Amino acid sequence: MNASIGSFRRRLFAAWAAWLVVVLGCGAAPVRAETTVRLARIENIPDQAVGGEILKAVYRRMGIELVLVDMPAKRALIESSQGRVDGEVQRILAVKDEYPTLLPVQVPLNYIEPAAFVKRQQFRVDGWESLRPYAIGIVRGVGSSERGTQGMPRVEAATTMDQLMTMLAAERVDVAVNDLFSGLLVNRRLGLDGALRPLSPPLERILLYHFLHESRRDLVPRVEQTMRQMQASGELERLRREITERMLEDARK
Repeated sequence: MNASIGSFRRRLFAAWAAWLVVVLGCGAAPVRAETTVRLARIENIPDQAVGGEILKAVYRRMGIELVLVDMPAKRALIESSQGRVDGEVQRILAVKDEYPTLLPVQVPLNYIEPAAFVKRQQFRVDGWESLRPYAIGIVRGVGSSERGTQGMPRVEAATTMDQLMTMLAAERVDVAVNDLFSGLLVNRRLGLDGALRPLSPPLERILLYHFLHESRRDLVPRVEQTMRQMQASGELERLRREITERMLEDARK
């Protein structure tokens, strides 16, 4: 009888001890849901600012805080592809071929529209070839502009968007190629919006995608699902329109 009681007590104590380990363990190291994502954003590029603001709304809906880290374009790819930040705000889809550690969210986040800005010229825009007869200014390192004007006889590269538009205002070039929104914003900020204008239509529309490092691959389907819902409701386009309008208005001040 006493042996049975002793055995029962030992089993009861063992069960209590196991329960206590679980409770104390949970208190010491609780399971924590991810609450912050850090993304590289290319500095001083207006469309990157737009994409970042759209993504803040996307991640806010998921209950995740978004931290944007501004850096130069090449450094951004190094940092994101090596996982020192969690991904990129936006890039063209072809980035995945050169940087396989970066996984695209397969819903377009934003877009750019390379456009021909002029001061005095007036001509019909019909793709990149329609620029060939003119002296063209582009921003060095902007892939779409470099590809679009490749082989054309008179192309001059500026270091920044501000420098490019100043060149056009001084008539050092006939045409300046810049993203439509970015060009409008820079012109307004420099007080040149009365002197320079974009020709219509834009040269092309280039879709931009959000990328996450492979270490965060668990987030990709969640972000994609949220963005698809926002795309279907028209919220993504509405956000872009509101953000660009606000930035243009702020540039007047």
